Formats: sequence, structure tokens, C-alpha cells
Amino acid sequence: MPDDLSAAERMVREWQQRATEKAEKFGQMQAAIQSITVTESSQDGAVQVTVGSNGILQDLQLSDSAANRSMSALASEIMRTVQKAQAKLPELMQEAAASTVGLEDSAVQHVLGKAREAFPQPPEEQDDGAQRYSGPQEIGFDEQEDVEQSAPDARRSGPQRRRPDDFDDDDEDFSDQSFLR
Repeated sequence: MPDDLSAAERMVREWQQRATEKAEKFGQMQAAIQSITVTESSQDGAVQVTVGSNGILQDLQLSDSAANRSMSALASEIMRTVQKAQAKLPELMQEAAASTVGLEDSAVQHVLGKAREAFPQPPEEQDDGAQRYSGPQEIGFDEQEDVEQSAPDARRSGPQRRRPDDFDDDDEDFSDQSFLR
């Protein structure tokens, strides 16, 4: 019996040690991923962006030549450059994971999969300098559509309004219960 007990204690100690090591490695991976930034420039160098590991824009630099573009063309170029920078994040996250935890772990694969979904490769750039973004699109409605949308829909049933006489027994203070009914 004492041998069984010491074997069980040893097994628990080893499990705790592996769990502690794994937690340390995941902490290192998290720190490495959080420190990732990507700086990308447009083809002509007029736009330079930096995004963090979460894909959020951290810095935007515009050269003087950017002022010669229409606002919609400049906005499109900024967005394309941000997408190019974001698309590099999954690969850098994979490198950080490989150097710390390893790529075999299912949690790592899940995180990397979500990163690839969130930051896909941007569409191919047009070499002819044509403008992709054509500005705000106008939405038109027929008069018939306006009439149909303004008429109440009898099939629609939403929450019913309470009438004033429904509030009579509503003087509870809810101190010992949830206010949600």
C-alpha cells in the first residue's frame, strides 16, 4: 500500500510540474504575440501603417504625395495597406507559438485558426492604378417599397407595452431578488 501511495504522489507531482511548465510556455507565447507589430507600406510609399497583434491600427503615416489623391482613393489605399499588414499577423503568431509552446497543442491550433479567419490575405492589388473603391454607393427605393415598409406588419409581434394599471402592484424594492422577471 505505501508503494501505491508514493507512486500516486509522484504521478500528481509530475502532472503538476508539467502543468506549471505548460502554463509558463503559454505565458511566454502570450507575451510574444502581444509584442507583435507589423508595419506595411503602400506600393508607392505614400501610405505607411503599423498594426498591433490584435489587428488594430497603431500608427498611420502619409507622405506629401498622398495629398494629391482624392479622399476615396486615399481611404482605399489606407485600407488595402492595413489589410496587407493584418494578413501578416497569423504567420508571425505561428512563429511565436512554435518557438514557445509548439504547434501540436489544440489550443494553439484554435488560436491560429481564429487569427487566419480574422486576418485573411487581402485581395490582389491592381497594377493599373485603377481605383477599387468607387465611393459611397447610393441606395434607391421604389415608392412602392417605401409604402410597404411604412405600413405596420400585422404578423409582427413584439413586446407588449404595459398599461398604467399594470404598474399598481409594482412597488417592490427588489432588494432580495433579481429585478429581471
